[in-house]
Amino acid sequence: MEAGTVAELVGQALAAARVAEETDDWDEYGTLLRRAAVDGVRSLPLGLELMGSDDPAERETGCDLLGHASDQNEGVRAETAAALVALAERETEGRVLSSLVCAIERTYDQRAVPVLAALAGHPDAEVRQRVASSFAGVTTGLPDGPDIRALITLTRDDDPEVRNWATFTLGFQAEVDSPAIRTALWERTTDENADAREEGIRGLARRHDLRVVPLLAELLDNPEGAHVLTFSAAAIMGIPELLPALLRYEPGDAGVTAAVNACDPMRRAHLDASAWDLMCALHRLRPDLDAAVYMERFDYGLSLGLAATLGSSGYSVEALLECADGDPARAAELVASDLPRSPGGSS
Repeated sequence: MEAGTVAELVGQALAAARVAEETDDWDEYGTLLRRAAVDGVRSLPLGLELMGSDDPAERETGCDLLGHASDQNEGVRAETAAALVALAERETEGRVLSSLVCAIERTYDQRAVPVLAALAGHPDAEVRQRVASSFAGVTTGLPDGPDIRALITLTRDDDPEVRNWATFTLGFQAEVDSPAIRTALWERTTDENADAREEGIRGLARRHDLRVVPLLAELLDNPEGAHVLTFSAAAIMGIPELLPALLRYEPGDAGVTAAVNACDPMRRAHLDASAWDLMCALHRLRPDLDAAVYMERFDYGLSLGLAATLGSSGYSVEALLECADGDPARAAELVASDLPRSPGGSS
């Protein structure tokens, strides 16, 4: 993309933003900026220039542009993160800070964490809501990290949408656990805001907290509360008490079959046995792969991990068995044929 074209697209986006301020239709603005951001090298200086403008609308556009550029181009993330951190220290306009928060998450840079933590106390509820949803891309992985402490505070915010987003990020996107996290999630199970309440229940279910079994069953009994994340939470819990409510749904509904498989003791025992047979068959075929079956703590479903392919996400056991018509030996053959032997490996 030519430099002139990037500049033209950004100019058109600025014009679209002026119109959107009156119409509240930001689709064209976002589309133009995403197109301009494809060329990260050329969009970077334009974004930095706009962020230095005296006009809040231009600073907002600069943040949005660099957020899209960072999302699409790893090479501009470090410089973008540094510029956004610097802007955060002097910016006072809420609209700019909202865009800054979204942009800095897309850098996936840990320098974003103290910026977001500081803005968690901003007087503008929209800024706090953006903060609550933007920790997901830069979580520290520490149960008592500054991101988690800020999210716990935001789950108790006066604004219901801030509480909702903070509870979702803390409960379903942060893969950490602690008594303080569980206390914050439990508090939301009585929230007057239905969305925040549901996120509290699902977040605790994701941590296998048995206190929420009746509350999760209540959500499953209500068609409005039972959607894909509720089924996912039920699958993670994997307990028979949830099975009667799950069986009232159509198997084709997203997430229902996985939840039923996890909560039905007979189906789960069959899957466990098939997974063992699959692993043993694969070890006979390809001992060099050093296969193991595992389940993520904050997720559901068995996975087949292979030490010989470190860095790989592994295979879904259920998906493998489905491809093999339920035959563990055939599933093992599919994996063995999918992976080349390493030089010097056994024949």
